[in-house]
Amino acid sequence: MKSIISSLFALSLLSLSSAHAQCHFPAIFNFGDSNSDTGGLSAAFGQAGPPHGSSFFGSPAGRYCDGRLVVDFIAESLGLPYLSAFLDSVGSNFSHGANFATAGSPIRALNSTLRQSGFSPFSLDIQFVQFSNFHNRSQTVRSRGGVYTTMLPEADSFSQALYTFDIGQNDLTAGYFANKTVEQLGTVDVPEIISQFMSAVTNIYAQGGRYFWIHNTGPIGCLAYVIEWFPLKASDFDSHGCVSPLNHLAQQFNDALKQAVIELRTALSEAAITYVDVYSAKHELFVHAQGHGFKRSLVSCCGHGGKYNYNKNIGCGKKVTVKGKEIYIGKPCDEPGKAVIWDGVHFTQAANKFIFDKIATGLSMACHRQ
Repeated sequence: MKSIISSLFALSLLSLSSAHAQCHFPAIFNFGDSNSDTGGLSAAFGQAGPPHGSSFFGSPAGRYCDGRLVVDFIAESLGLPYLSAFLDSVGSNFSHGANFATAGSPIRALNSTLRQSGFSPFSLDIQFVQFSNFHNRSQTVRSRGGVYTTMLPEADSFSQALYTFDIGQNDLTAGYFANKTVEQLGTVDVPEIISQFMSAVTNIYAQGGRYFWIHNTGPIGCLAYVIEWFPLKASDFDSHGCVSPLNHLAQQFNDALKQAVIELRTALSEAAITYVDVYSAKHELFVHAQGHGFKRSLVSCCGHGGKYNYNKNIGCGKKVTVKGKEIYIGKPCDEPGKAVIWDGVHFTQAANKFIFDKIATGLSMACHRQ
């Protein structure tokens, strides 16, 4: 009798262990904007020049940051190499995934060019098309053998990979910059944007994707490039210097995204979908920067002039020639590791590491349905 009980107990422990086994992902396929772009926009429209990349890579590395992004820390934690941008044909290796994100990308396509609006033409639907083409063509090319087997993912990688998303911020700011009211964006635009996001996830699922890691959007009302766009009333600001209506808009988007994830979990019966709250981590940095070892929160590290060391006409890395010598006027601060914001738009490597540390525990369970 004792042996039967012992055996049942052992089986129950084995079952419990299996149910909560740590996840293993052989690849990452990422979709997004500049928060996770590792070289897409640079490949398509020209390199993000120095001092980008200076804190870690030692030179520009396609990222709008002084170093690594959250997606880089995710790759590190999974024991994978940094993701090559799908659009970058030089020095790329896609054996462990690909990055379809480009800086300025929205979920919903915008009726404008990059030079007109500053937003990327590679919206989420285009990123899916690129992924679909990559999925099919990579296997055709890999079947030729030789070096291609070391540069392209195995067929099983697509069903076992982690599909990461960090996109939506540009949809909100594009509407705001186009003079839409916060109310209009929240009630009219957000539902349509979320619907298109759900379609993208569903399409990837149809191609075999099963594990989804979805970031919500951050507190856009704390970013200098948004704060400085239009004149604002003192009553628009909260006690931490962020624009309350814009942060409320981001929270509306996040509420709708969270509900979409719940619906997708029901509709996609084999999918494990993790909703990742980066808003709270980012907001914590703005509110309690000094408590976490940062000296500046709203003020950019790299930029020029004004209250936030930000000028949309004199960006990070801007140079002028004086007496035949190039000098920075959009120069970086001495301690980027003590700043939250890099250039008025993007977070520093140090801030990205803080954000990653806040969300990292969920990665070990991201292959399990919730």
